[in-house]
Amino acid sequence: MKKILSLLILILGVAFASQAQEDAIQKFFSKYMEDDRFSRVYISPKMMQMAGGFLKNNAGTDKDAEELGALIAKIRGIRILSSEEVNGKALYAEAMNTLSKNKYEELMEVHDKGSDLKFLVREEAGLVRELMMISGEGSAFTLISMLGSFTYKDLNMLAEKTNIPGMEQYGKGSKGPKGPK
Repeated sequence: MKKILSLLILILGVAFASQAQEDAIQKFFSKYMEDDRFSRVYISPKMMQMAGGFLKNNAGTDKDAEELGALIAKIRGIRILSSEEVNGKALYAEAMNTLSKNKYEELMEVHDKGSDLKFLVREEAGLVRELMMISGEGSAFTLISMLGSFTYKDLNMLAEKTNIPGMEQYGKGSKGPKGPK
């Protein structure tokens, strides 16, 4: 009985820790939702599903369009928070401190002439569940979070064939960890 109770407590602890991390990211977005200096965009899972379905259904004999439609349908939402009227470096530091380093793995980091850019991924069961881009410089800050269930091959295809925010920068950098995925 003690073993079952201990196992149950462990499982609940892991579930609450995972929920707390998502709450931290949501709390960061929420903190600036009403701040008029920020542009905020949320693309819902339903919108992504509709866009993917549209591409798949109208692909005809275009295999790339059909594959891209299936891939876009895997996106469960995109959140964007950006401003050009803030202390970008301070917000970058705040966002980085909000994230749990053990939940996210760094894909790419760029420091160039007072600007910082990072791509991070959160993986579960061998799939990328979230791709995040955080950028800060001067008076500009951008945070993009893309949720879904991807392989690194999927992310590379999104970078090459779409104009999804942040994917252009992703395509210029790392193509994900080396080795099988």
